[in-house]
Amino acid sequence: MMKFSGKTFLLCFLTTFVLASAFAQDKDVDIPFYHVWVNSPHGDFTGEPFAHWNEDGEVPKSCAACHSTTGRLDFLGADGSEAWVVESSTPIEEGVQCVACHNQVAMHLTEVTFPSGKTVVREEADARCMNCHSGRESGNSVRAAIEEAGVPDDQVSSDLHFLNVHYATAAVSRFGAEAGGGFEYDGKSYMEFFYHDDYATQCNDCHSPHSTEVRVQLCTDCHQGVTEFEDIAAIRSTEGDFDGDGDEQEGIKYEIEGLRESLFSAITTYATDVAGSSIAYGNGYPYFFNDKNGNGTADGDEMARSNGYSSWTPRLLKAAYNYQVATKDHGAFVHNPQYVIQLLNDSIQDLGEQVSVPSTARPE
Repeated sequence: MMKFSGKTFLLCFLTTFVLASAFAQDKDVDIPFYHVWVNSPHGDFTGEPFAHWNEDGEVPKSCAACHSTTGRLDFLGADGSEAWVVESSTPIEEGVQCVACHNQVAMHLTEVTFPSGKTVVREEADARCMNCHSGRESGNSVRAAIEEAGVPDDQVSSDLHFLNVHYATAAVSRFGAEAGGGFEYDGKSYMEFFYHDDYATQCNDCHSPHSTEVRVQLCTDCHQGVTEFEDIAAIRSTEGDFDGDGDEQEGIKYEIEGLRESLFSAITTYATDVAGSSIAYGNGYPYFFNDKNGNGTADGDEMARSNGYSSWTPRLLKAAYNYQVATKDHGAFVHNPQYVIQLLNDSIQDLGEQVSVPSTARPE
């Protein structure tokens, strides 16, 4: 009997998948959920998460585990290779194909180890989702960088640089202190896993697994007035005016947005008054830039890696990291609002040791 290596089998599988997809389009053969998946973010091969490396012609090992199907199977060891390591770069524009999630390793995962080193045990099926939505850095990363720099809280150090938690970090928010994704200040307690209810305990309870769209109808039974996705922003179950704007009825999403705005204002003030160099934020790596014109926004000519902000102090780095944690999970207000509010509040008040900040409240 002819034997195939894991990678030979993978190549055959992917080739068969591509041919089957083309055949399905021409011959109207039904591949389960194909049309739902192909129109989803995971199936958008030309989208930034999968086409970012087109000019390079390959996805590097450091990114391939979540940005290519080949790399995913390599990381899991589902292709017969060593598990939890990617051995080589992978092809571009593969997306997250069926086999990335529907293989014997992924379907039997029972725990996820976060970048913090903390491990979460899952009896449900969403461990396969969490692997790629747990970020690349953690509060421990920030703490280690500060310890290595060895400078006081308000001293600029050339050894410090911004650490990016990464993108779509839903599992970081959802598991809170159990994951350790945010920078958690000493002497403070932080929300752990956010238990919503018995009907929303794993990712696929609230998201369609193939389209990733939110199952809004799940919200309507308990939240009056919620009939479409936009209505979810108005939901809140925790009392308090956390952002200090005097409105205790606004949706928890807007409390978080208010705190983010206050934190960014405190960051810009601290950067100028204490670190001695104005800072701006832009939606592109390395995210924090030197604000040459002082308008608080990273304009086109300022958003260059060579203009990345470099006047970091330990206190500023902690706050900027948490700002990014609260920014890169767009569903944090649903996944675990208390944890994100705690991170934002504590970052604001820590900067308040050196600059004027507004009064904010903290859920315990």
